[in-house]
Amino acid sequence: MFKALLNILIGGEPGAKSTKSTSVRAKSNSSVGSLRDLEDFVDYVVCALVDFPKEVKIRTEETDEGCSIQITCKKEDIGKIVGKRGKTIMAIRSLVSGAAGRQHKRVSVEVLD
Repeated sequence: MFKALLNILIGGEPGAKSTKSTSVRAKSNSSVGSLRDLEDFVDYVVCALVDFPKEVKIRTEETDEGCSIQITCKKEDIGKIVGKRGKTIMAIRSLVSGAAGRQHKRVSVEVLD
């Protein structure tokens, strides 16, 4: 009973046995979000970092290489987003890039003046 339910949930046929590759593929597809989810993630993190979260604007732009998530905020808050030696923005970019890679997309994050 449990195996049949598991096969239904991961997308297999009710009578078929699941293979390891099928379950891994189903897990990766179910945990993959959309580009909107990535925007929401960036918005959440950036708004938590800055002093003026109502001034933060997140915009996505399609480019030849993929998508670009652009962050616009007050000048005083740019340093908080970038962090010491750029470590904060590099961490945000790394997380977004990893999540986008699971979608087979290329997404960059930019802080605009």
